Amino acid sequence: MALLQPFFSDTSLSKTLHFSHPRLTSQRTRTVVSLLQPLKPYQNPRQVKKQWAKSHAVAEIGGGVSVEGENDQSILVDRSSQEEVRGVREVVDYDWTEEWYPLYLTKNLPDDAPLGLTVFDKQIVLYRDGNGELRCHEDRCPHRLAKLSEGQLIDGKLECLYHGWQFEGEGKCVRIPQLPANAKIPLSACVKTYQVKDSQGVVWIWMSLNTPPNLKKLPWFENFARPGFRDISTIHELPYDHSILLENLMDPAHVPISHDRTDWSAKREDAQPLLFEVAERTDRGFAGWWGIEKDQSMLNFLRFEAPCVLQNNREIVDKKGERQYFSGLFLCRPSGQGKSMLIVRFGNTTKPPLLVKIFPEWYFHQNASKVFEQDMGFLSSQNEVLIKERVPTKELYINLRSSDTWVVEYRKWMDKVGHGMPYHFGHSTISPPLEPAVVEHAPAGLFASISASLPAKGGIGTMHAPNLANRYFRHVIHCKGCSNVVKAFRAWKNALSIVALVSTALAILISGRQWKALLLFSTTMCLAGVYMCSTAISMNTTNFIRTHRRL
Repeated sequence: MALLQPFFSDTSLSKTLHFSHPRLTSQRTRTVVSLLQPLKPYQNPRQVKKQWAKSHAVAEIGGGVSVEGENDQSILVDRSSQEEVRGVREVVDYDWTEEWYPLYLTKNLPDDAPLGLTVFDKQIVLYRDGNGELRCHEDRCPHRLAKLSEGQLIDGKLECLYHGWQFEGEGKCVRIPQLPANAKIPLSACVKTYQVKDSQGVVWIWMSLNTPPNLKKLPWFENFARPGFRDISTIHELPYDHSILLENLMDPAHVPISHDRTDWSAKREDAQPLLFEVAERTDRGFAGWWGIEKDQSMLNFLRFEAPCVLQNNREIVDKKGERQYFSGLFLCRPSGQGKSMLIVRFGNTTKPPLLVKIFPEWYFHQNASKVFEQDMGFLSSQNEVLIKERVPTKELYINLRSSDTWVVEYRKWMDKVGHGMPYHFGHSTISPPLEPAVVEHAPAGLFASISASLPAKGGIGTMHAPNLANRYFRHVIHCKGCSNVVKAFRAWKNALSIVALVSTALAILISGRQWKALLLFSTTMCLAGVYMCSTAISMNTTNFIRTHRRL
């Protein structure tokens, strides 16, 4: 993503590069034959260049790339590992329910309403009870299966709006209006309850109803606990599978092309071979270094950890000799077939430059939305191809050592654990959904759009239609800050429009030239304000469209 751009080289920031290697996340670490040149654990990053240069045999001829041999392994990542060649595949114990999944940013939780979310195909409802405690249940009423997330909170209790059944925090039904006065509430009238935790500003859910939560598996991010660490956090709902989202996020090679000139960061002329080395492989993920060839001293450390946590860290000693920490954290929740929800957190310990302070936070949120929209078209099509072809990714992808190493590592990890997931697409294995889900989008056309935007479908106005391709639906409704900004700009726009109308009417009626000029000037300023408010609203709610596309 373009959001990874801060982790590319910036020699003005650094004198010395230092990495503290994170802990291994599994005691069951096994030796795996490397796809790349052998690298001893915790090898000095400066030694990586020497190894990599031996295997990187690319010659540019006339602006193109020439390689010897169609399957030259100095360029391509091996399609089959040595284990596969020997007919052996490593499989580890894995149960997707016995994991913590990121649900939501704590600060964006609704104060007075339940929130419906999904993890894979499991629908859950999240809310705060009367004491402010986080509560989470299966999102269906035991009475007639209506969604509880469509209900309301009454005195801290969750009420189903179908018949008014109410449930307390532990899932017990405490009120059924239709029961006779002397009748007892049936014991079966309760809802399944999930355990949730608020950790470092994120709400996490333990998906197993049978196994007690394993707090050792709850992610903890060291940089976000450091004194003076500041971050900008956004949340986005996206119309493609979480595995494709993770692929995209761990792929820095696409940034200069896909996000060319996005917010003055990425430039397509900067596209070039990258350097990768795997430092760790465990049952729960992998980690390693990456950087650009010409600046090998400025490598980043990437870590993927089950089930859906990706972080990219850098430590730099600045000109004052102080160590500064940078983190890009991506928490990717599978929210159904062809859908995912992403929490993005970018932070550092450095003081932000003056230019950054000038821009409001909503500007960075809308820019992040633009970044995802730039990728959305081809990632959605990639999702469709995987579902249609129903073959492992090694049969479809052409993976380069100089760009796709993390993608191969991730898909090979899926080979080991995919048997414990509802469905998966691995490097050499696949278990597609038995019945591919249909992702509902808002219909096209004026009357169809109006129909889809009626209150029963999610709101008034096409902007509120439940469409995962709609920026308002994907981000703004999940972000209190941006939602309040849009409401504020709308209020100002309406007020300024009224003032402009009144000023114009008075300018027509009044006879004095000076008053006429003053009122017309007031009208002009108000109209300018209306235009600025409209522009701000549009920036927050309108999708990015590439100018070369035919519309």
